[in-house]
Amino acid sequence: MLLHFTKMEGCGNDYVYINGVTEHVPEADKPALVRRLSDRHFGIGSDGVIWINPVKDQTVQSGKDNGAHADFEMEMWNADGTRAEMCGNGIRCVAKYVYDHAMTRDFADPSANDSDRMSHVDIVSAGVVHPIDLYCRGDKACKAKVNMGRPILNAPDIPVQAEKSPIVSAPFTVGGKEYALTCVSMGNPHAVLFVDDTSALDLPKIGPLFENNDRFPKRTNTEFVQVLDRSHVRMRVWERGAGETLACGTGCCATAVACVLNGKTERKITVDVLGGSLEIEWNEETDEVFMTGPAKTVFEGTVEI
Repeated sequence: MLLHFTKMEGCGNDYVYINGVTEHVPEADKPALVRRLSDRHFGIGSDGVIWINPVKDQTVQSGKDNGAHADFEMEMWNADGTRAEMCGNGIRCVAKYVYDHAMTRDFADPSANDSDRMSHVDIVSAGVVHPIDLYCRGDKACKAKVNMGRPILNAPDIPVQAEKSPIVSAPFTVGGKEYALTCVSMGNPHAVLFVDDTSALDLPKIGPLFENNDRFPKRTNTEFVQVLDRSHVRMRVWERGAGETLACGTGCCATAVACVLNGKTERKITVDVLGGSLEIEWNEETDEVFMTGPAKTVFEGTVEI
């Protein structure tokens, strides 16, 4: 059978997107299919696969209240065929996809022509609704601002094995060496480490040691952060189940939270990643983290499965 797909990227964090409304794949087949499609030599090539599904259960939970409405569900898979809870760059692309294809309640208005306009969509991932404001030009969305919700700092909920919370610049032994880590969940686990120079890191060597450290029962994403000034940092990321990627939206959010907790930056910062930059703000009044960044379509096609 032929499977229709769209390749999209946010700051170089690229995924294969499948419209779950029209394309149907048996659940048991998904892990192997994800590994095949994600392979950069024998497949399409991506950091993973994301299904854009209709919402089956409207009684989903948001960061603010119960029973929040969602327009679509994001179902995310890592390149290694494992499920993940959340992807910041991915959810921006999901929002762009449903806008560009006129699938949302606030669909593209053909009369808008090339004028700038705003739109809105609510996407649920792993049971949590994320409100998204879209910056659009005519019938195409080009940028999105996502309410990523409140950061989780309680160790068992991240999850990470620790005696107390929050875990801020706490000693962790990784690969026989001690590091000071700050742990945050943005719906998925993150460990943030501050370094002098991100370009000097051998991530293929040290990244897996952090990802598979036994203090992280569900593994972890790891951010290596170089502070440039009070409003600007540089970050490289080793993603759980994918390796080093050009960007990680949830990782940028976790980075901003860790920077504030360690007194290194203000609450609104620019995070430079290998594939571009994201604007992150940890709102002091609401405790919510907001992420703003681009979303682009690379190409569309079909693949035989």
